[in-house]
Amino acid sequence: MIKGLHHVSMKCASPQELAPVKAFYCGLLGLEIVREWPEGIMIETGCGQIEVFCNGQGKRETGAVRHFALAVDDVDALADRLIAAGLQPYAGPKDILMASDPPFRARMVFFIGPLGEQVEFFCEK
Repeated sequence: MIKGLHHVSMKCASPQELAPVKAFYCGLLGLEIVREWPEGIMIETGCGQIEVFCNGQGKRETGAVRHFALAVDDVDALADRLIAAGLQPYAGPKDILMASDPPFRARMVFFIGPLGEQVEFFCEK
């Protein structure tokens, strides 16, 4: 039986490429590394983990994941913090209303992470 999402995995080519990953997810976003080994790390998000290996042949080796979303309490405050750090959103912040049954309201913003990954910061309303 599926209990939930355990982790999202990404790869970079070297420990040097891993440094900005740590700076972004741990330094800027305040997430914690829960385990580390010579070829990678796992970062806790509170509802799953981000696994990053630094022994790849480079970015974008495989996959069709469009983005991943991290749940946040305040989309605008986080967006302001990332913008102050020199990052620019590529979508949002904005409110959305999904025409689903029942209708689904949320606020979101998208940024590009240090490995070129699309990261959505998402708050259900």
